[in-house]
Amino acid sequence: MGFKTFYIMSKENYDAKLVVLEALPQEEVKSPRIPIDVFMQESENLFVWAKEDKKALIAKGLDWQIYGEDLPTRTGACRYSQAVWMKERYSQEEAAKAWKENSFKAYEFRNDLLADLRFAFRKRLDLLARVRTIADGEGDADMIQDLMDISVLGKANATELEKARYDLRNFDIAAQKSDTLAELLAKANGATLDNSMAKEIRDRAYTHLKKAIDELRETGKYVFRKNPERYKGYISRYKRR
Repeated sequence: MGFKTFYIMSKENYDAKLVVLEALPQEEVKSPRIPIDVFMQESENLFVWAKEDKKALIAKGLDWQIYGEDLPTRTGACRYSQAVWMKERYSQEEAAKAWKENSFKAYEFRNDLLADLRFAFRKRLDLLARVRTIADGEGDADMIQDLMDISVLGKANATELEKARYDLRNFDIAAQKSDTLAELLAKANGATLDNSMAKEIRDRAYTHLKKAIDELRETGKYVFRKNPERYKGYISRYKRR
């Protein structure tokens, strides 16, 4: 099975399970305690192993359709939700890195623009007051807004600035930087949040999968408690290490 086919199947499993995942009570939702890729591989191994014992498991009350037959669908949904979360997580980490690299220059550019306006408007007390208002405040969000406010103020008073032979293109650059940095900061801030929707759904898919795995393992260990060769297939190899 190629990766593309495998991915499509996982997406179909995810779509089929989304309503179920969203309906899980919040108090039941858990985060993985072992590496998620290991957990999903163990799920696939367990399905192959348990199929051979289907009749014996059913005889002891296991609902095979819910916990056995449905296991590959639950695994696919978990695999796809993990991929979605990892994609979001890494894009946020990349944004945080880009913000760190660009924010210092953005602050410097903002400060230079403010100095330019103070000089150009030094004989206009009304405009200097507006520059002081823009300069008030601190923090990343304030800096981003300052760039946009500077752009608006500068373009509205182009005549004054042209007298000082000022390059008005700086105000277009300021507006562009403001938009770009606002989007970048929003993504970067997401990198510190552990409660994103993608992670929430991944945790729900994990919880849903774990419930089926637990049922299969508990039933299997009981049924084959006197048969070491079959019993071993119902134990987590990761935990056994």
